[in-house]
Amino acid sequence: MYFIQPTRDIPHLEQVLDALPSVQMINIEDIPTYDPTIIAIADVEDFLAHRWNLPTVVLAFDQEGIALSKAWELGALAGWLWNHLPENLQLTLSKIDAQYKRNQDSRDLPSAADLQKKLLPNPIELTNYKVETLFKPSAYLSGDWFDYWKISDKEIMFYLADVSGHGVTSSLLTSWMAAFHGRSKTPRELLKKLNGMLVQENIEKHITMISGILNLETHQLKWSSAGHYPPAIIFEPNHPPKILNTSSFPLGLTEDLEVEEFECTLNKHARFIICSDGALEPYSGGLNEQFVQLVYHLQNQSFQAPDHVADDIAILSLRRVN
Repeated sequence: MYFIQPTRDIPHLEQVLDALPSVQMINIEDIPTYDPTIIAIADVEDFLAHRWNLPTVVLAFDQEGIALSKAWELGALAGWLWNHLPENLQLTLSKIDAQYKRNQDSRDLPSAADLQKKLLPNPIELTNYKVETLFKPSAYLSGDWFDYWKISDKEIMFYLADVSGHGVTSSLLTSWMAAFHGRSKTPRELLKKLNGMLVQENIEKHITMISGILNLETHQLKWSSAGHYPPAIIFEPNHPPKILNTSSFPLGLTEDLEVEEFECTLNKHARFIICSDGALEPYSGGLNEQFVQLVYHLQNQSFQAPDHVADDIAILSLRRVN
């Protein structure tokens, strides 16, 4: 923490400095050379005259209430009196510093959200297939994620994951998955490796996920689920929806995770769709009622995400076009 040398005489300045925790004394003209994220303590008159960009706690005399008000308007973190410092100064400064850092983190969230969206996969041209997606975070950052990539000229691998909870930790796990998946060549292998890493690192989060491989020539689809709800769905013209229910544990709960692999074939104009549970949010009723409504709107291609959502929504669809 910095203490900016006052330019006017301050009675008992030495006593004030003795009451402060270990601070680094700096001069006003040297401010540009110091870390702009570290809190400074300074005389209110100097703060108003020079208007530097350091986060600052200002000190004033009894009769300088108007000056303190102006300092608040200009962004001062707190205002104290030279002759009446807080009793527990160390604790008070620690609280101010913690609040300042939380506020800075909040200001960074829009930029972090933009960065997260840039990590989403780019559109990809596929023989016989079209990939369609929806990504709608409930706040700035999302714990839902999807990815897809070619593992050969005729195969694409994909997954959709839902990290438990919300906030920065959940969103960081989505970035971790994006960096990690390239080492796996089958859905089962991907789920087993991610589960092992989560358990080993003792991260207090679990992840539900559906992952699969699609052969673009034979139209064979192999997929695995780790406790994911809603289940995957296949839509075909003139046929009822095919609900691909499974029974499995989410990732991160146990080392002994059993991962089954399933197979099916996508017929002409079929759509294979996986969603996060946030896609149920627009609909009323219990889970079963919500799921029935979701299936109806996905089948009729009338699903619309609300403008404001309480849970992240992610949808990944693989549609056979011929």
